[in-house]
Amino acid sequence: MKEQRHIIVTGASRGLGQHVALRAAEAGYTVTGLARTAGEIRGIPVMACDVTDPETVARCFASFRSLPLWGIVNAAGAASMNLHVATPPKTMSKLVSCNLLGTMYCAAEAGRLLIRRRGGRIINFSSIAVPLGLAGEASYVASKAGIEGFTRAFAREMAPFGVTVNAVAPGPLPTALTAGVPEEKIAALRARQVVPLPLTPDDVWNVISWLLEERATSISGEIIHVGGA
Repeated sequence: MKEQRHIIVTGASRGLGQHVALRAAEAGYTVTGLARTAGEIRGIPVMACDVTDPETVARCFASFRSLPLWGIVNAAGAASMNLHVATPPKTMSKLVSCNLLGTMYCAAEAGRLLIRRRGGRIINFSSIAVPLGLAGEASYVASKAGIEGFTRAFAREMAPFGVTVNAVAPGPLPTALTAGVPEEKIAALRARQVVPLPLTPDDVWNVISWLLEERATSISGEIIHVGGA
C-alpha cells in the first residue's frame, strides 16, 4: 500500500528534510520535496515553494489535489543564535515566518486535502531548545514553541477526519543548522538530554517512520523528544 501513498516533505533540498525525503522514498512512499529552488534529489522531484508565502503555498498544493496524499513532513526551518536584545527585528521575523508560519501554511493546505480523503498524517518539527529554554535562541525557541501549541490544537481539529498531527523535537543533529555551533556547546546541550548520546538523522527518521504508519492512528497531538528533554 505504501507505494500508493504520497508524502510531501518541506525543506527537502538539504539537511534533515533531505534525509527524511530519501528515507521515505526508500520505505516505499512516493515523495515530493518542496524547497526554495526546484530540482531533483536521487530521483525525488523537488518543487520550488517558498513556505513563508501563503499564496505560493496555496498554488503549490493545488497541484497535489489529484494525488493520493497520505501526509506531510514540515521540515523546512531556520535558526539563528544571538542574545535577544542583540537580535535584529528582521531576524526575529524570519524565524517566526519560516518556522512557525511556514509550518502553519503548509499544514493548512495539506489538511484540506487530507480531510477529503478522511485520513493521513501531518508531522511538524519542534526542538529540544523549547523545553530547555536555551539562552541565545529566544526567537528560535518562540517559533518552535508556537509550533508545539499549534500542533496540539490542530490535532484536535483534525481528529474527526482521521488525520493525526504530531511534532518531533530532536536534540542537536549534525546538519547545516548546527554547523556553526562550537562542539563544546553541542556537548553541553547533549548532556542535558535524557539520553545524552549523539543523535543521527536516522534517529529522527525512525520516529517519523512510525508516525506515518497506519498503526500510529491513535497517536496525535504529541510532541516527541528524540533524545529526551
